[in-house]
Parts: sequence; structure tokens; C-alpha cells
Amino acid sequence: MKSVTIKDIAKVANVSYATVSRALSGSTEIGEETRKRVLEICNEMGYTTNYVARSMVMKKTKLLGLIVANIDNPFMSEMAYHIETRAREHGYNLMLCNSSHDLDLERDVFELLFSRQVDGIILVPSSTESYANLKPLISKVPTVFVSENLRDLPESYVSVDNYRGTQIGTEYLYSLGHRKILYFGLRKGSVTHQLRADGYLNACRQLGIEPSIFNSTFSLSSVQAGCQMARQVFEKPLEHTAIFAATDSLALGVFEAAEEANIRIPEDVSLMGFDNILYADLPRIHLTTIEQPKKTMATAAVDTLLEKLEDETSGYSHRILMPTLIVRSSCRDIRDGK
Repeated sequence: MKSVTIKDIAKVANVSYATVSRALSGSTEIGEETRKRVLEICNEMGYTTNYVARSMVMKKTKLLGLIVANIDNPFMSEMAYHIETRAREHGYNLMLCNSSHDLDLERDVFELLFSRQVDGIILVPSSTESYANLKPLISKVPTVFVSENLRDLPESYVSVDNYRGTQIGTEYLYSLGHRKILYFGLRKGSVTHQLRADGYLNACRQLGIEPSIFNSTFSLSSVQAGCQMARQVFEKPLEHTAIFAATDSLALGVFEAAEEANIRIPEDVSLMGFDNILYADLPRIHLTTIEQPKKTMATAAVDTLLEKLEDETSGYSHRILMPTLIVRSSCRDIRDGK
């Protein structure tokens, strides 16, 4: 079936080719009545915009790329939703790619997005090696990183203060009387995870309590990983009164393993997470957690990228947002008399 073109629309509407183009672009150079009539004819004839042709004229595709490390992670999927919403508010569409925490795949999808001539890319990196792995490509297209603190590297990023987040969480557990707090699920090779562990360790030093860390043996922070690791913890008599999981997904796995072991949360052990994913507030869970401001992070990432697109000399920016303690019912006050 032959595609309907702008010239076809112009002929039926009895207007010029330029008038149809102005109507489609929302230009104020034509009257409102003419614009509505042209758009009605476009709709009746089933016209769809030829974005390839338009991009050749405008030198822009109005398309952004988004690469996430693991779309199965609820935090990643929520971030993707908010990023797409913000992009659409500014008239951009989004191409979503998943790197699966694989450096080679991450590079492949970055090259794919570049070849599709996206105007810019937002990247949730798969590991600490992502920047070095992608550096030759990053120079070719405006790029903003999300949720991984690049420290002093000369690239724009948006992140939550992971270090401060675990400090806040540890201090809260301490205020409830907990002195034996297990930090659960430190994943090696992740700046985010290391910053969170460091915040916990620093809070323990300041509060005068002995730290205890259970390292993750998994490459992903999933519910399944959390459950398998928590089973190891629950095989022995409980030594800790509280567990601080590195992510909410891991905390959900702890819930599952605790139920299998007939361990009650929070009666037998308190549980805290980090991220505040949607599942954290489900009935029977009500997880106390540290919230990453996902919508604010997404908005900041898109806005930062659009600033780079509008002004190539704008340089780079580092934005670190403050986390928030979300108190629910998974942590118990164990102070005397409580």
C-alpha cells in the first residue's frame, strides 16, 4: 500500500506543500482554522510523519536513547518510565536498550543508538568499567549518566547520594535500639554499592557499633539473589537484630527466605531496604527504605541532556540528589520499655 505523503495532503486540502509542513510542525505562521483543517485531512487519509525525511531536513531526529543495565530491576523500569515521560514532554521519543550488565552488549547497543542517529543518550552504566569502555563513543554523541557516581570524570551525571542514604538508614536503626545491624548484599564492581557500604561503615564508626557485611556473590541485585543469600544467613541462629539490604529487590528476597524459615519481620528481625521501588509498599511488605527520588533524577537527566543538545559548549555537570528515609512497618523499636 502506498504511503500518504505531504504532497497528497496538500493536493486534497488545496494548500501548498509548505502550509502542510507548517501545520504538522505547529508553526504559528498559518491560521488556526487552516491548521485544524489540514490536520483533520491528515487523520482521515492516515498520514504518518516520515521521521527519517524530517530528520534530514532538521538535522535532528527528536529521538533519545536510553540504556539500562537490567530492565527486570524495578528501579530501572521506574526510571525508564519517568525518563520517557519527561522526554515526551519536550517532544522527544525514546529508544530503550538493555545491556544486561554486559560490557560488550552495552557497547553494541550504544553503537546501535548512535547509528540510528539519536540526538543524545542517557545511560545507566553496567559497571565501573563502562566509562572507559565507551569513552571513544561518548565523544561522538551527547551523553548523560544516571545512578552511578562518576566522581571526578569529565562527564555529566545525575545520582542520589548513596553514601548519605545508608548513613541515614543506619542512624535510624540505631535510634530504634539496634546495635547488631547486618549490611546485606554488597556487590563488588559497583560504585553505587561501594558508596552505600561505605556510608554504612562510617555510620557504624560514628555510632560506636561493630559493622557486619554480607557480600553478594551475584552479578545482579535481584529478588532471587536476595532469597538465596538470605537462606545462608537464616541457616544459623540469628546474630543480628536488623538487616539493612543494599537494595529493595534484595530485601524482598530476604522476606521470602524469612517466611520459609519461619522468621518473622519485624518481630524476630527488622529489615530495611534502599531505592523505594513500587513493590516496597505492598501489603504484607510495607518495607522501610531509603528512597531514591526517581522522578526527580529522571527529570534532571533529561533536562541535562537537552541542555547539552541546545548548547554544545555547556560543559558537564555533576548533580547529586538527597535520599529520603521512608518509614513503614518492617523495622521494630527494641529499646527497653518499647
